[in-house]
Amino acid sequence: MFGWATILCAVTLALSGAGAAAAPVQVKVTGTYPAGDVVVLGRDQNFYLHLDYRSDQPVKIWARPYFEGKPAHAGSNPSRRYPAGSGEALGWFFLSSPGARVDEVRISAGDGSFGGTRVVAVYPVSVTGSAEVAQEAPAPAWIGTLEAADKAAQRADREKQMRTVPSAGDVALFSGFMLAMCLLGVLGFAAPLWGLWRWRRHWRWAAALPLLGMAFVVLRVLLDTVRDPTSHNLWPFEIVLWGAMSVGWMLVLALARRLTGAGRA
Repeated sequence: MFGWATILCAVTLALSGAGAAAAPVQVKVTGTYPAGDVVVLGRDQNFYLHLDYRSDQPVKIWARPYFEGKPAHAGSNPSRRYPAGSGEALGWFFLSSPGARVDEVRISAGDGSFGGTRVVAVYPVSVTGSAEVAQEAPAPAWIGTLEAADKAAQRADREKQMRTVPSAGDVALFSGFMLAMCLLGVLGFAAPLWGLWRWRRHWRWAAALPLLGMAFVVLRVLLDTVRDPTSHNLWPFEIVLWGAMSVGWMLVLALARRLTGAGRA
């Protein structure tokens, strides 16, 4: 009997300790800019929220606008990692078009994962977008102070990443991806060209489709990059995707020719 009582006490203490360790994050809105419960945002104007938080662990905090229970037509702040304890945070959002509306801002906090992030506060406010240029009053000091803190934290994170030596696994993963990109890029062109050279009639036209697709993608990347160098920051993934589709299409055609006997004709 004594043994079972001891086990039950240990389990109870463990559960209570886990509950204490996982205390919920607390976030409170202490001010906004523009101030007021009913706000009209001018063109290219942000709505700022001054947040106080308390957390037992480092946490990220987001302020996301909603209208009638759905995400509003708006963009909102990313979040840096705030230290454990209590402190201040900055939330903001902007409306995507004149006439867009917001009736509440949901404050989420956590680590950014699906299971580790939840809504911890809801701030009711009526915000409507306008096409007119806003006549802004002087911004409160907390906006500049918190924006400067965010920029300093982001700069420190970048410097830390630059000083971090990549592990052997990271190097191997990057090298493998680049090798796959090169192989799929070459095969994405070579396989259709081989089909054009070896096949006849409608099979040749079918082989030309992935070749045209690859040529279109590469030309689009080159032309768009000339106009805007940031337009295709993920171009290696585009090459991998289209190269894989080109090779897959040619494998399907080769299998179809084998099954129909066209390859022996």
